[in-house]
Amino acid sequence: MRIATIAKQASGLAAALLLAGCAQSPQYLAVSPTVSSNLPQAGSGQAVTLTTADGRESDVLGTRSGKQMSTDTISVPAHTLMPKLQQQAEAALRQMGFEPTSQEAQGRPSLTLTLTQLSYQKGEAQAMLDKAVLVAKLKAVVENQGSVYTGIYTAKREQSYALTPNYEENNQMVTELLSNALNRTFGDPQIGQLLAR
Repeated sequence: MRIATIAKQASGLAAALLLAGCAQSPQYLAVSPTVSSNLPQAGSGQAVTLTTADGRESDVLGTRSGKQMSTDTISVPAHTLMPKLQQQAEAALRQMGFEPTSQEAQGRPSLTLTLTQLSYQKGEAQAMLDKAVLVAKLKAVVENQGSVYTGIYTAKREQSYALTPNYEENNQMVTELLSNALNRTFGDPQIGQLLAR
């Protein structure tokens, strides 16, 4: 009987350790932001040199526990994120009436889009609820005919939860956050007006 009890306790401990290991494992998100289909029309087929850049210090957004040295990190790798941001920025410019290109040319208008922040922090907890605070910041620099326009666009989301969000939920939240930041950026009429000048 004692051996059976010890074996049961050992299997229970192993299961608990396995669950703890899962809770502490890092998440590598595969986000797919999309830009709105309702952007201001400004161009008439002009070519625009488009550059996207990752200005973050790290792929890591934060941790699910809110503890800095924890292993439960949330990351969005640049090599998967930046091509998607480039693709959506191109789609936005086309929708606005421009023809995006990666080639630079004398006198051609240009747009440089930099992701300067993507963070996931634990906010102030309320009774029985924790909170995640997510922030995305994009910086747009438009240059045309000697004029320069710079805009900073911030999307913020505060999400309360009783159970720590899983991979799918975090992926969805960060995807929506980046989509919001893109829409704020390309919804700025100043960008289209200077590119079209």
